[in-house]
Parts: sequence; C-alpha cells; structure tokens
Amino acid sequence: MPLLPEHGGPDGGPAIQHDFSTNANPLGPPLALLRAVQDADRGRYPDPQYGALRERLGAAHGLPAARVLVASGGAEAIRRLSLAALLEQGCREVWVPSPGFGDYALAARALGLAVFGYAADELPRPQGPALVWVCEPNNPSGAGLTSARLQAIAAASGDALLVVDRAYEALRLDGEPPAMPPGCWQLICPNKALGLTGVRAAYLLAPTEDALWARALSLAPSWVLSAEGVALLGHWHAPATTLWLDHSREQLQLWRAQLRGALARRGWEQRESQTNFWLVRPPRPLPVQRLRAAGIKLRDAASLGAPGWWRLAALPAPAQQALLKELSEP
Repeated sequence: MPLLPEHGGPDGGPAIQHDFSTNANPLGPPLALLRAVQDADRGRYPDPQYGALRERLGAAHGLPAARVLVASGGAEAIRRLSLAALLEQGCREVWVPSPGFGDYALAARALGLAVFGYAADELPRPQGPALVWVCEPNNPSGAGLTSARLQAIAAASGDALLVVDRAYEALRLDGEPPAMPPGCWQLICPNKALGLTGVRAAYLLAPTEDALWARALSLAPSWVLSAEGVALLGHWHAPATTLWLDHSREQLQLWRAQLRGALARRGWEQRESQTNFWLVRPPRPLPVQRLRAAGIKLRDAASLGAPGWWRLAALPAPAQQALLKELSEP
C-alpha cells in the first residue's frame, strides 16, 4: 500500500466555508504580491538556475546566492533533502518532533529509513548517520523553542544533519525566534503566511557549499519552481509584503484571543501557542460529521502525533460564530 499524507484543508467533500483545519493565513494574500503572481509569464520557462531570484533571497538572509536552493514547496524540499541525506551521508535514521508534521516521517519511510520521535521535553539521540528535523514554531502545537533549547537539540544531534523547518516563522504572534545553530539547514515556506498555499514555492538555506549541498541541488528536477512560484518568492522580502505581514499578525492576535476566550468559557483545554494555530481538546466528543455538513472543518491531530487533540486556527468573527453555534447545538 502506498504511504499517503494527511493534511488539513480540502478533503474531496463539500465546499468548506469555515476552514479551521488549515494553519494558512486567512487574510492573504497581499495585493502587490498577488498581482505579481497573477501576472507571471506562463508562456516561457523560468531561468533554470533561478539566478536573480537566488541572489535576491540570499541577500535578504545575508548569504551567497549559491546557498539558496529553491523548491516547489516544503513537501518537495523535505523529500529532496531526505533523499540527499540517504545518498550522500548514508543516513539510516530520521528523528522527528512529536507531535509534528507528518511529511518528515512519511518521506523517511518512503526511503526505507527508520523513524524515531522525540517529544518537546526530550532530545534526539541518533546512533549513527541521521537526519534530525526541528519545526520552529512547531506544527501542530504552535509552540516555540528558546535559543537554549534549540542549541541543546543541536548538541544532542551530534554529527547528524539538522534541519530547522521555519514554515511558520512569519506567523509567530508572540515571542522571539531562537538563534539558529551553526551548521543547520533551514527550510523557508512563505505561502502559508501569505495565504497562497496553492502556489507551491519554498527554499532551503544551506550552511555550506559541501557535498550534501551539491547533491541536494543535483536532485532538483528541471524548472522545479513555476513562474508563479518565482513571482511569490521574488516578493517575499519586499517592504510592502513585510508591512502587510505586520498588520496581519495584529489582526490574527485579536482573532486568536477572541476564539481562545470563547472556547475557555466552554471548558475546552487549550495548549499555549506562539502562532495563529494551536491544539485544543473539547470537553466532549466533537460532532465532526455535523460540523463538516455545515461547512466547518477542524484538523484531527491524531495523525500529527497528538491523539485526542484538534488543531484549530484563528479565523474572522463570522467563522467563529458559525463554529460556536454548531457547538451549542445539543
């Protein structure tokens, strides 16, 4: 049987009117960036080396363009780097955060690699060539790591390949990002924060131009990034995008506070989060089918390593009212 991922968002059923199951920004996308994506030249191939784009992204991070590896979304980057670790470093085990994004483990199992989970209060303990994933802030919990905690994970990982998935950094509503450990790879996935998850675009930041870097570059298919993806990443660090993200985080903070307060008054257990999404546990079983029939969807976190919990995202007042109305029904 094939190994298939589970995700929030569309599920093949009726249209979802109020989608609490996805952690993408409901306010997106910013207008200038959207126009750039819509105006992307689909009539010709992008530059196969993505030279100008990599220069722009590298400059934003203070890195040489060569160390920027573009990808057609976070999932593709995860698959490619997992394969590169196997082929170049002989990786035989993969350590993943638990709870955590299921694609890390899925990519490893598709390659026949052993998968080990480590909880928020544990450290990875690789016994040989390994790949260690960190999601910061975490999906599905929204919890962030301190610099000291991230450094401890890096130290415990030893010579393993350490990758920090920063897909939700731009959706951090509280706290400060931790310092990145020297030698780690970073994965940047802007489309969630921009509310454009249908445009598959991401990039990796390599710490050095070494054999693993060369292998990961070589494994990319030709024209890995579409014209729309080039446009999205090209506007990611634009001042207008940065300003729009600042304003959107202010609104998301307000919606999060409103929904957390409403659920607390109804006796829901809720974990702390630094992002626009968090884990909740209702005091009684959810009427999942009734909610779905009403166009409302929540994300069952069991497949993310948190059975009994649901991932919920902050949405505007009409969506919150629709959810609370259905929850009030006997």
